[in-house]
Amino acid sequence: MNFKLMGKFLSQISALEFLFMIPALVIALSLGESVAVNAFLLTMAIIAGFTLALWIPCRKGGSSFGIREGMVCCSAAWIIMAVLGCLPFIFSGALPRFVDALFETVSGFTTTGSSVAADVTAFPRSILYWRSFTHWVGGMGVLVFLLAVSPGEGGKGFTMHLLRAESPGPDVGKLVPKMKQTARILYLIYIGMSVLNLVFLLCGGMDPLDAVCTMFGTAGTGGFGVRNDSLASFSPYIQNVTTVFMFLFGVNFSCYYLILLGNFKSVFKDDELRFYLLLIFASIALIALNVRDLYATWEETLRHSAFQVGTIMSTSGYATTDFDLWPGFAKGILLLLMVFGGCAGSTAGGLKVARAMLLLKSLRRNIRQVLNPRKVQVVRVNGKAVDETVLDNANAYLAAFVTILVLSFLVLMAEGMSIGSTLSGVLTCLNNVGPGLEQLGPTCNFGGLSDLSKLTLTADMLIGRLEIFPILILFSRTTWKRK
Repeated sequence: MNFKLMGKFLSQISALEFLFMIPALVIALSLGESVAVNAFLLTMAIIAGFTLALWIPCRKGGSSFGIREGMVCCSAAWIIMAVLGCLPFIFSGALPRFVDALFETVSGFTTTGSSVAADVTAFPRSILYWRSFTHWVGGMGVLVFLLAVSPGEGGKGFTMHLLRAESPGPDVGKLVPKMKQTARILYLIYIGMSVLNLVFLLCGGMDPLDAVCTMFGTAGTGGFGVRNDSLASFSPYIQNVTTVFMFLFGVNFSCYYLILLGNFKSVFKDDELRFYLLLIFASIALIALNVRDLYATWEETLRHSAFQVGTIMSTSGYATTDFDLWPGFAKGILLLLMVFGGCAGSTAGGLKVARAMLLLKSLRRNIRQVLNPRKVQVVRVNGKAVDETVLDNANAYLAAFVTILVLSFLVLMAEGMSIGSTLSGVLTCLNNVGPGLEQLGPTCNFGGLSDLSKLTLTADMLIGRLEIFPILILFSRTTWKRK
């Protein structure tokens, strides 16, 4: 293990977080929020000290960077970002308890959107900005951002191993020959779509800071709102704009790159995109028919149905209505969408449509193999045979996902909550969705849980965002053994 190179890299991550806090500090100064100003200044001083403590002894780290270093750096970077990022909540008094502040910050960076705050309108506006900004930087990935803006190629395997550890989906592919250039292209597309989303929100008459915060949550598919009712009290125009962009940010960003190149044919033939759209339209239609009697007009019915399908499937976590009051059939569909999530290579969480598609195709292949044992059965996506390693990884992911789900479920059941609340709470955190059902529904929060349950769900959010294996590898004895 190249500890010096890892220390050097982690110092760069903490320095990046220092820079991320500057806009929040400027907002606090401009609004005269003295408590928030002091909170950000104290936090930035701590981050600066931590950065120097890592950088000075590790600044001459070597260049050999393997898969173990990549996985460990990825997990450690997200943990460090969360611990340091929660300090403004504590120092400002917005969330004075460490466990609560950590839960909120991890929920932000992992783009989960679950909250322990009962009244977010009581937060200083600069704290609300920082809270929502964590969604935006966490949506595409902290490490992807660093790789996109940093000069040079790093050591051998540096870029590939880091992207493999952080990128969502069953496989990591290149848009262009160099992975660093791929990271830059992804972030340019991300920034462009974010700006476009912001323009549409401002055209709806939204307050500029509210629009920025809402854009952060939509682009990062996070869901922290600036009001206690999320987006319910905003106009239908704002809700519809958010619905459209939630769906867009749930699409694999490689599709947008192909569109920019004019390769529309490949986009239209993409199996994952077609399955994603099929799930969207089928879910909206079924839910709208099921909840029609709850709303006065078809327009309102379709608007709320589409919004909730968008917010759950893209794992954004916003809400325009209390869907916990919907019939069981509609809630059952939303629960299934929590598991599916968005496309691989998007900012959405969940199992990923690509991985679910691979699992279903693999199941079909195995059934055919039983019926025709002598015939070679191949799983194909977009007309190409899928490598068996990718299929094995998808199966291993499912096994790990179910194991963590069951263990977390058992921990939370000790809270005495209903099975629906417990199951949806674990699912929504493990899949980075946001709201659950019943006691953890869209009009409730996670503040009433015990510290053990909050820490369990905090771990679930990190595990889900990093696609399980980087966190498990961090706590594996094999990782730290010498070769």
